[in-house]
Amino acid sequence: MPVTPHILTLNPLDPVPLVEQIVSGIKRLIEERVLRVGTRLPSIRNFAVLHSVSRFTVVDAYDRLVALGYLASRRGSGFYVATRQQIEIPASGACRLEQADDVLWLLHNTFQQMPGAVRPGCGWLPGDWLDGGVIQKSLHELSRKSGEYLTGYGDVSGYLPLRQQLLQKRLSDIGIGAEPGQIIMTNGATHGLDLTARLLLRPGDAVLVDDPGYYTLFGYLKSRGATLHGIARNVDGPDVGQMEQLIREFHPKLFFTNTVLHNPTGTSTSLAVAHQILQLAEKHGMYLVEDDVYGDFNPSLAPRLATLDQLKRVIYVSSFSKTISAGLRVGFVACGKELAARLLDLKLLSGLTSSEINQRVMHQILLEGRYRKHIERVRSRLQEKRGQVIVKLEQCGLQLHAEPGGGMFVWARLPEGRNAAEIASLAARANIMLAPGNLFRPYQEPSPWLRFNVAHCEDERIFDFLAPHVGK
Repeated sequence: MPVTPHILTLNPLDPVPLVEQIVSGIKRLIEERVLRVGTRLPSIRNFAVLHSVSRFTVVDAYDRLVALGYLASRRGSGFYVATRQQIEIPASGACRLEQADDVLWLLHNTFQQMPGAVRPGCGWLPGDWLDGGVIQKSLHELSRKSGEYLTGYGDVSGYLPLRQQLLQKRLSDIGIGAEPGQIIMTNGATHGLDLTARLLLRPGDAVLVDDPGYYTLFGYLKSRGATLHGIARNVDGPDVGQMEQLIREFHPKLFFTNTVLHNPTGTSTSLAVAHQILQLAEKHGMYLVEDDVYGDFNPSLAPRLATLDQLKRVIYVSSFSKTISAGLRVGFVACGKELAARLLDLKLLSGLTSSEINQRVMHQILLEGRYRKHIERVRSRLQEKRGQVIVKLEQCGLQLHAEPGGGMFVWARLPEGRNAAEIASLAARANIMLAPGNLFRPYQEPSPWLRFNVAHCEDERIFDFLAPHVGK
C-alpha cells in the first residue's frame, strides 16, 4: 500500500534540507516496520504533489534510498520497500556509518563508471593531465633492484629516504623544520586524517571544520560520532570572529582546515588570519589539522599554519594523490614528536605498514626532478584553463566567490534564490555531473553555490546547459 500524505511530515522552514527529511523519514518508517517489505511508494510525481516539493527533490531522495538499500526500483512499476540484510554491530565503539549516509551515497556515485559523462564537479585532474610515463619509468628502474622491500612489510614509519627527502625539500621549502621521526607515511591524505581523528576524538566531541569544506572528511567525522561546527569561509580564510565564538561555546578539540587553495573555494588563508587562528588554538588548547593536498598547485609561496607554528599544535597532512597519482596512495603526516609516536602506534595497530614499493616509486620521481617538471606543466595548464572557464561562467550568469591564484577549483554562485542541488539534478539527466554547494556543507544545508574543476570544463555541453538554466 502506498505511503499516505499523513505519515511523512516535512518542514520547509527546517534547516535540514528537504531531501534529507524525506530520506530520514522513510528510513525511520521502514526501520520501525510501519512500511513493510514490498510496500509500493507513491510515484515521484504524486509524492511531489502530496508533499509540496519539487520532483527533483523526490528523485534525489528515492535514489539515495535505493543506494542505501532501503528501496528497490522496478522499471515501469515504481519504488518498493526492499528486503534488507540485518547486520549486528556491537554498540561499544561501533562506527556509526548511518551518520554518513549522504556522503557515502555521493562517494559511491563519484567512483561509478558513467560512459559519456562529463565531470566539471569532480575533485581530481583528468587522466591525460597526469604523466603516467613518469610512474612507468620509475617502476621500471625500481624493478631492476632486488631487495627485501619486494616481499617485506618495510619500516612502520615509512621509507626513510623518502621521509628524509620530504624534510629536506618539501617541508624545508615551505619553512617547516622537523626530524625524520616526526613524519609518518600514510596511504594518502585521507589515511592521515583518519589516524588523527581516531587518536584524538571520542564520540560526542565537538570539531570545527571549514564551511564549505571537504565532504568526505565531514562524513568520516560524523561516523566517529563527532559533532561538527562549520566556520564560514571568507576570501582571506576562515571567519576568525565566528571561530572564537564557537570555541567559547563548544570547546572543540580539533579544527580541520585547508589553508592553501582551499577545497572548494580555491582561496588561500592570509598571513594575518593564520596568525589569529594560531593564537586562538594556543589560548584554548586546541589542535589544528592542516590539509595541504593542493598546495603544490600554488604558483607562489603561501603561508601555512605549520610553518608559523613549527608543528607544535599543527598536524600537517599532505599527499601526492591529487598531483601525480591517486593509485600510488602515498601521503604523510608531520607533527610533534610525542604525537607522532602515538600516531605511529595507532598506524601499527590498525594497518601495520604502508606500501614501501609505492613510496620507493615516489622517492624516485622526486629524486630525479620529474615531479617538479610535471607540476610546473600542470600549473601552467591550470592557469590558462582557469581564465577561460571564469569568463564562460560569468557569461552564463554565475558570480565568483573570488578569482583563485592557482589550483583547479572555482566556486561560483547562482542568481539569488536558486538552489544548486536542483540545477545539479537537472544536469545529471544530461550526463553532466556538477558539484552543488550543499555537498560541501557540514550538514548538507541548502546552497546556491557550485564547485567547478577547470581541468574538466573543456566540453561545451557544460556551458550550453548552464546558460539557459542559470538564468531561469
